Amino acid sequence: PDLQMAIGSSSSLSIAWPFLSIHRKVKRGSLDVHPTEKALVVQYEVEATILGEMGDPMVGERKECQKIIRLKSLNANTDITTLARRVVEECRLIHPSKLPEVEQLLFYLQNRKKPGNEKHLPRDLTPFEGMELDEEANINCIDDYVELLYEDIPEKVRGATLILHLACNPDNLEELLQNETALGALARVLREDWKQSVDMATTIIYVFFCFSSFSQFHGLVTHYKIGALCMNITEHELKRYDLWQDELQKKQKAYILQLRSKVTRKMLQYLKEHEKALKKYQGLLSKQEQLLRVALYLLLNLAEDTRTELKMRNKNIVHMLVKTLDREDEELLVLVVSFLKKLSIFLENKNDMAETHAVEKLARLLACEHENLLNTTLRLLLNLSFDTGLRSQMVQAGLIHKLSLMLADEKQGQLCMCILYHISVDDRFKSMFAYTDCIPQVRLGNGLKMLMKRGLKLKDVLIMKMIRNLSQHDGPTKNLFIDYVGDLAAQMGAEEREEYVIECLGTLANLTIPDLDWELVLKEYNLVPYLKDHLKPGSAEDDLILEVVIMIGTVSMDDSCAATMAKSGIIPALIELLNAQQEDDEFVCQIVYVLYQMVVHQATRDVIIKDTQAPAYLIDLMHDKNAEIRKVCNNTLDIIAEYDNECERKIQSEKFRWHNSQWLEMVENRAMGDDGEPFMFGDDGEAFMHNGDILERPDLFYTAGIHGGREAGREADILERPDLFYTAGIHGGREGGRHSGETRPLLHRSMNTDMFGQSTVTPGQRPATTYGTRPDEQFFYSYAGAASR
Repeated sequence: PDLQMAIGSSSSLSIAWPFLSIHRKVKRGSLDVHPTEKALVVQYEVEATILGEMGDPMVGERKECQKIIRLKSLNANTDITTLARRVVEECRLIHPSKLPEVEQLLFYLQNRKKPGNEKHLPRDLTPFEGMELDEEANINCIDDYVELLYEDIPEKVRGATLILHLACNPDNLEELLQNETALGALARVLREDWKQSVDMATTIIYVFFCFSSFSQFHGLVTHYKIGALCMNITEHELKRYDLWQDELQKKQKAYILQLRSKVTRKMLQYLKEHEKALKKYQGLLSKQEQLLRVALYLLLNLAEDTRTELKMRNKNIVHMLVKTLDREDEELLVLVVSFLKKLSIFLENKNDMAETHAVEKLARLLACEHENLLNTTLRLLLNLSFDTGLRSQMVQAGLIHKLSLMLADEKQGQLCMCILYHISVDDRFKSMFAYTDCIPQVRLGNGLKMLMKRGLKLKDVLIMKMIRNLSQHDGPTKNLFIDYVGDLAAQMGAEEREEYVIECLGTLANLTIPDLDWELVLKEYNLVPYLKDHLKPGSAEDDLILEVVIMIGTVSMDDSCAATMAKSGIIPALIELLNAQQEDDEFVCQIVYVLYQMVVHQATRDVIIKDTQAPAYLIDLMHDKNAEIRKVCNNTLDIIAEYDNECERKIQSEKFRWHNSQWLEMVENRAMGDDGEPFMFGDDGEAFMHNGDILERPDLFYTAGIHGGREAGREADILERPDLFYTAGIHGGREGGRHSGETRPLLHRSMNTDMFGQSTVTPGQRPATTYGTRPDEQFFYSYAGAASR
């Protein structure tokens, strides 16, 4: 006690006794953290010396000691600097010069993970009921313990338990390995008497489990055929469990019948019997689950060898494990799911899991709160999700909804996302995601922010395609892109890959947001010269030029932007591009849409009408074969006619001539025959005007148009005669550059367009890619292949 007082008070202390004195000196030592607690361990040394009357040392002794400084208030929000200073001030055993070291140790304690958060490996088993002993096992008494194995069951249990305590220490395994008598006796007792005592069977299997934890001892366990014994024991215990369940259900039914009959005495009797049976069942179940845990752990260790694993598969190990998934013991379930996860990489085992409907039982475990069990279950489901049939079982078990709810979990969200992605690969199940919170969860979890950050950082074209698809949706989704307009505009540069720029530019072009200040964006990132340069035919790939045209149409919705575009000379560049791309419906439609946006604004309307040939081109396109082009042309010409009288007369005249051209041509060219008489009869003598309207006779229509425009009204028989096509246009429009007999193919347009030809999906309607398909890669191994390797 005096020594302890001296430690706390000072580093050096003398106590005077009559004729003698004791001098104690404390020497400071090292600092370290406590291995399990939130505490610091201070090492120090105490030297005590007894002095005589003259002060001469008579007796001296040194002793090494330690002091534990517990830090109960230490948490994630603790100020480490303040706490370290306080520790140094209050503990005299720590010198002030060690303040930085104390801070470092406290920081380590603050960030050290708790033992419960570490990954649980199926190597260590927790102690179970029956392992307790009132004596300490000694390796020198091993022969005495072996003799107990030849006695009655209680003595056998005691002897096996003593040997187990020795086996739990790895240092004793080598010596136990040399004792063939002990191991042989244990194997014999397990083989002959395992049915007589669950405790004895559990203890003996536990001994061999200690050996199975080390690969070099697997040969020993195999030599005594412990693996085969464990398979037999597991199968037997599962059958016993089914019998217990049936018996318990019978007692429950009898109890329910007595409740309905309202017989008081018998009801109380059945109630007592039911409670007694339930208590007995719970006790038996607890011991059985301990036995299964030890046996399956041992089998899992032995399964490191694929040849041994194949033998287990031949004895229906998968069926046993799937059957065990009905249990409630979480530690046992962690083991079973871990075992199934290991087995799932082989094709044969995966097929067995599909036959036993393992996915349905695994779906039940997704509601558990055991973190390790949940993580292991998700990893097993991820392995199984590579199989088409098992993905169907997952959908039937309602996993899409359950996994969607777990996306917000930081620890399990990534696994859930991977499984959902595999399910979405199958076209049959894509529509089912619309009925879940999957997409909102991704978006609420900063999904767009993460996608944009990754896409811009890695220049990932596939991610940018995904972002571009998201930007096509109207409503609140588009407003989420406002924060990224600057980042996307900054990608417009010659040094970037063309396919990457296409996706960034396409995303910007989709942002038809009224509140977006496009004029500021154009000036800030100097986009006008970039857009103008890329309007030149051949300056880039057609896909990029098309996106530039769409982008100009989007920014032209703003009055000031439209004026800026007109002043920069973009309109003549668009006319030149229209001549070069006159055979492409998408180009024509988007260019005409830009002109439509221009004529809406007063500042650019006069430029288009008076300074360009745009009205003449629009008049030529009034009768285009494509209905969408005709629509946007007519809308644009209606605005022009409203503000310019001369153009209005030209438009009306053109419309009149078009609508009456066929009748006028027929009257002019076919009204008179060769002899000057009215040509009233055909070659067969039948009158033209007999029983019908002359306009219903397509063979009378003249073949050549008078305008050089696009002959949209020709009949099928005329289209089959290219020598009759009219080739020269009077307006220098889209037909002016064609050779004799050349026609522009009629491209069937998608239904996903608005009235102005603006695509609502992907501009240009490019062919669908193979996105979502998977290569023919084998995700599961075969035991035959493993054996050949």
